[in-house]
Amino acid sequence: MRLPLQHVAHVRSGDKGNTSNVTVIAYEPDLYPYLKDQLTAEAFRAFYAGMVTGPVTRYAVDHLGVLNFVAEGALGGGVSRSLCLDNYGKALSAAVLGFMLDIPDRLANRLRNYHPAPEETPA
Repeated sequence: MRLPLQHVAHVRSGDKGNTSNVTVIAYEPDLYPYLKDQLTAEAFRAFYAGMVTGPVTRYAVDHLGVLNFVAEGALGGGVSRSLCLDNYGKALSAAVLGFMLDIPDRLANRLRNYHPAPEETPA
């Protein structure tokens, strides 16, 4: 099934200067491999096309089920210099919750707040 990241993980964020730090934490260990496989540094940067202008580095902390992204050039020159009021780390982390992931139907019971329409219910 294809669904937004918000059902697989939650996020935390921070920002310093023109760099944003977004941490994605899997709700369940069984979901982490799919998150790690699909949410690469390249996919993260592409998701923010036009907003993140510098490199994105991903750090995986496998034993905790955590991915940490450091996105340079993500805050329009820095929070205090940007004319975009929404370009804070928290806004970036909230947006990534909409990143679409493919998760096997057999893991539907591991998802958070996921209520498929009756025709989408796994067999």
